[in-house]
Amino acid sequence: MTRVIHDSGEGMQKEALAMVSSDVNFPKGHFPDYKIGPNNQIIDPEEIHEAVPLKEIVAKETAQLLEQRRRLSVRDLKEKFEKGLSGASKLSEEAKRREAASLDRQVLLKKLRDVLDTLKGRVAGRNRDDADEAISLVEALAVQLTQREGELIYEKAEVKKLASFLKQATEDARKVAEEERALALAEIEKARTAIAIVEKGLQEHDAASSSREKEEIEGLRKEVREARRIKMLHQPSKVMDMEFELKALRTLIAEKNQLCNQLMKELAMIKRLEEDSSDLYDLEGSDILGSQFCIIPRFDDAPDISSCPTQWYRVISGGNRNLILGATKPTYAPEPFDVGRLLQAEIVLSAEKVTIQTMGPINPAAGLERYVESLMKRADVEFNVVVTQMNGNDYSSNSVHAFHIGKMRIKLRKGWSTKARESYSTTMKLCGSRGGGNAAATAVFWQARKGLSYTLAFETDRDRNAAIMLARKFASNCNITLTGPGDEVHAGS
Repeated sequence: MTRVIHDSGEGMQKEALAMVSSDVNFPKGHFPDYKIGPNNQIIDPEEIHEAVPLKEIVAKETAQLLEQRRRLSVRDLKEKFEKGLSGASKLSEEAKRREAASLDRQVLLKKLRDVLDTLKGRVAGRNRDDADEAISLVEALAVQLTQREGELIYEKAEVKKLASFLKQATEDARKVAEEERALALAEIEKARTAIAIVEKGLQEHDAASSSREKEEIEGLRKEVREARRIKMLHQPSKVMDMEFELKALRTLIAEKNQLCNQLMKELAMIKRLEEDSSDLYDLEGSDILGSQFCIIPRFDDAPDISSCPTQWYRVISGGNRNLILGATKPTYAPEPFDVGRLLQAEIVLSAEKVTIQTMGPINPAAGLERYVESLMKRADVEFNVVVTQMNGNDYSSNSVHAFHIGKMRIKLRKGWSTKARESYSTTMKLCGSRGGGNAAATAVFWQARKGLSYTLAFETDRDRNAAIMLARKFASNCNITLTGPGDEVHAGS
């Protein structure tokens, strides 16, 4: 049983306490409220800041969760519940630690009461009363601890309820998240199904529209054919007669045109025969850039001219003519500088000179000018060539070289090795090959500088003429007139 002794003597109470132990101090007249911390250390409650009650903390956090529940997503709500569950677990562990601390306090108070009972049995008189007073204080402290333990048990029960509530809420949130995920997947599948249906409908619509358009076009064609058939049924003889007349007129015009060209050529030949009765030779070739002229005998008994001196000329305005330096063979291939001019070949026989002239001026090749204009858009144009001669001597190698025509210079290279590279200057010469031969229409003569010249064979006559025209245009942009050896430039050329 617990016995409580009341005494109104304050001085006697202080003396009794002083007699119990000299190390204990009771400044407030009652047993001190202390706490046992880790490692059995005694903590003074005055040094500890006043902590917020657990109920208030739990209530505040619950209110915040309820307020933010509407604004949070399912996943965030789940994370919040998991955090609350972990907080509740921590609070439960803290309550367990407090319960263990309270049990330690009960054991200490029991030991202290046993010591006081033992001391009471050994003393008598006034000291006995003091011992009884100390025992009553210990019992009062035990009552306070019992009340505190009750409160802790109640708080523990509340924490367990809150933990179970949060656990259930977490499970509910997890279930809601799974349901939302299942609903989202179902919506995605529905959307995919709808997209597939729409795509299928669009494909069917396109196929139907294309087939419908084809049917409409075919129907229009049938209507046109039917209209033509009806028209011919109404006027069959008139339409057929007109068609036959048109066909006959076209045939007649073609025949007359061919006959007219033949008569013009014969008339020109007759005039030339009347002017020069000694004209025994003729020029074989077309009056178009890219062709090649060859002097052939007109009669079987004409003298052989293979060993006779021959010289080619350009006829300019006024009947004057310019010597084409180096063109001394029976064959000659016109170059771009000859376009718009007549060509003459003068053959020196034993006793007289025979002059042969082209039927008309040299005409430009079809599409060559547009081709050159497209090449001028580049900074450097490369052609594949074969070097046939160098400085007038036959070149030993027949390997392919690269002939570069740039805006500022011309370069000849083989692989990574540069054979010649010169800027446009007055000493540079470029023209068609004048040495005759079967490949004269695809060859050029290039004098890079004094003492260094090449004869280059291109792949086609189109590349050869385009290279000459391109180089002369680039040189003209550099205020350089690029011509062949001995060529004279006249106004309007």
